[in-house]
Amino acid sequence: MTDPIADMLTRIRNALTVKKETVEIPASNMKKEIARILLEEGYVSGVELKEDGYEGKIVITLKYAEGKSVIGGLERISKPGLRTYSGAKTMPKVLGGYGIAIVSTNKGIMTDKQAKRQNVGGEVLCYIY
Repeated sequence: MTDPIADMLTRIRNALTVKKETVEIPASNMKKEIARILLEEGYVSGVELKEDGYEGKIVITLKYAEGKSVIGGLERISKPGLRTYSGAKTMPKVLGGYGIAIVSTNKGIMTDKQAKRQNVGGEVLCYIY
């Protein structure tokens, strides 16, 4: 697999399309941090780590409001073939501030708002709205 983050976003997107309650994703440190941010920002209702003897699995409990998904869209920005970076001052706004951008910085993975607050830039991984 060349892009595990895109695979994670696609699994979540597909699960939302068929209105599944949970989705299981192979674990990695970066995917755990992305799942943590999704939980903190209120886009999912639960994140659980399962050990299976290998790297483990992340079980994400999806969140729905009035039969519709809380997540309107997941979009991969920085791809293995074309990395996208942004400075603290030029951090992108997702839907005029309604969505979030997940950024990989030298201080860890965080949202665009946290990166601006800490005055750090980095690789823009994805948009969630």
